[in-house]
Amino acid sequence: MTDQRKHAKAQPGLVALFVSDIHLRASLPKTAMAFFDFLNRYGSQAEQLFLLGDLFEYWAGDDAMAMPFNSDIVAALRAVSDAGTRVYWIAGNRDFLVGEQFAMATGATLLPDPSTVVIANQKIVLAHGDEQCTDDVAYIAFRNQVRQPAWRNQFLSMPLAERNAMIEGMRQDSKIEQQSKTAAIMDVSPEAISQLFSDSGAAIMIHGHTHRPAIHQHVQGTRYVLPDWECDIEAVHGGWLGLYDDGSFVRFDVNGIPLIA
Repeated sequence: MTDQRKHAKAQPGLVALFVSDIHLRASLPKTAMAFFDFLNRYGSQAEQLFLLGDLFEYWAGDDAMAMPFNSDIVAALRAVSDAGTRVYWIAGNRDFLVGEQFAMATGATLLPDPSTVVIANQKIVLAHGDEQCTDDVAYIAFRNQVRQPAWRNQFLSMPLAERNAMIEGMRQDSKIEQQSKTAAIMDVSPEAISQLFSDSGAAIMIHGHTHRPAIHQHVQGTRYVLPDWECDIEAVHGGWLGLYDDGSFVRFDVNGIPLIA
């Protein structure tokens, strides 16, 4: 299914880019610069750009766009959409509070999780990936709670500073809880993946969340797991997936170099 090409910038026919788990925040400037570079060099070359969740380390509500760092991200995404690239957004577990104000400011279209699309004659089901981590029962219960409209409305009614503080506290609690969880529990479950393939009727699945980039072959099709980004440490990593008009997929690292299989 993969077709390795020398460099996306030199190749015509790039129809879609898929990226997730950038985890942007002001304290990680190199990661932010890498993302800006990705948007500048590649974002406007594709017909479509799909952001599959956790673009931000966290998002406390669309009024957070007023913060300087966030406003820079919004402006960069707007530049891509103004250049003619259609930008699509699927919420992650860190930034599911992104709303219509963000969509209007960036020119992005908000998609439900999961969503099925047809691009270059490929039927593709897109997801963030956290909903498929069904073995992590405690997390799924928490996810179901915070995705309720009543919880969302009550939370967003609080002052932004209070919301930010609450999210920071929840992040710290989550880090502590993860120390007692096995790697298998925090990964997607085979049953949930099989069900998503069946429900969507797609032969291609693309998701992030797990920070375990790979290509998996299933009976029902091919599953691409997107990488997380981290450029503020020595072991820099990140990247994206490109889809070309001939239906071929190419994975790239954070420097734009194609990966082999």
